[in-house]
Order: sequence, then C-alpha cells, then structure tokens
Amino acid sequence: MQCTVCRNDLFENELNHQACRPCTDRVDVTLRALAGPDGLYARLSDSLRPGSSSAGPVVSGSREAPTPVRMGPLSLAARGGVVTILQTWLIDWHEGLGYRHPRWDGDLQQQCDQVVHRLRVLLPWAAEAHPAFDEFALELYQLRRQCEAATGGERPARRFGVICECGTVLRITLESPGKKCDTCGAQYALQDLRHLPLAERRAA
Repeated sequence: MQCTVCRNDLFENELNHQACRPCTDRVDVTLRALAGPDGLYARLSDSLRPGSSSAGPVVSGSREAPTPVRMGPLSLAARGGVVTILQTWLIDWHEGLGYRHPRWDGDLQQQCDQVVHRLRVLLPWAAEAHPAFDEFALELYQLRRQCEAATGGERPARRFGVICECGTVLRITLESPGKKCDTCGAQYALQDLRHLPLAERRAA
C-alpha cells in the first residue's frame, strides 16, 4: 500500500493508513507554522499596509488614493480565509469521529490557535483513517505558501520526479494542478500524477 500524499510505499506498521509518518510530520510542522504569536497567521496583519512585506515599493505621485489594505493578506486573514478553512476541516473530522460540533472562542487569532491545536490532537487519527487526508494536506500546503507569499517569506515548493507511461520523468510539486508530457503528449490531472511511480524509486 502507498501513502495517499507522497505515493511512497507504507511501512509495515503503517499499512491501512492514509499517510506515512514523514507526511504526517510534515502536516504537523505546517500546522504549527500557521499558529502562535510569531506564526504566519499573526504575521498577516503586519502585511496589510500597501508597500509592506512583499507588496513592493510604494509609488508616489499617483492620482488615485492607495488601497487602504493589501487585499491578498486581508483575504487570508479575514473570515473565509485561513481560519475558516481550518475550521471547516475540523468540523469534518469531528463528524467523522462522531464528536459534537467544535466551538470557537475569542478573536480570529485565538480561533486560529484553537483550531490548529485541535487539528494536531486529531492528526494521528486523520492520517490513519480520514479518506480525504491527501486533500487536507494539499490544501494546508497551499495555505502555507499563500501566507508565506503574503508575508514575504515564500519558499520554493519542493520538486520531485514522477515517471510518465512513456518513461519520461516529469518534474512536479505537491501542489501541481496537472502536467502534460512533452514527449508523448499525455495529460495528467492532479490525482493521475499522484498515481505515477516516483522517478527516484524506479531508478533505485
């Protein structure tokens, strides 16, 4: 059996799990990066002013008044953004476990910290039994990259190779929406890419 996130073979003690230990740990690290007073979510508020962080230099002499806040960070920091997305996943996990609906207390930063804590508590169960754990991991990685881009701390996504049916190595990331093979013209959607063998594993 394979991990639904990285497609690597599972170890014997991970059989029937949705995700391997490295992917589970990576999800946990990503969750921790979002929460806390120095986390990515807290840093979003510092990136709301035009010209702050990765917004680029403020251009003077414009006839139009500048936008009061940067819309990218605002959309992530406001309701409907990072916190709401994480809360939606937690609700889904509670329903899967038969738990009562989770409660949210305090402002959005406090709610962010609460939902991250709860997701981390339930992470071992989700990595073992939640049928959409791969979707959760992918959305979480995307959220982190969006926050990093909004706060000026974006890092390049890790790239790895998968093997097309024709034998060509395709370089993708965990966030690649799809890929076309330039050799044979085959078009792969995200789910198809994740079922292709890893180039490194085959080469070994």
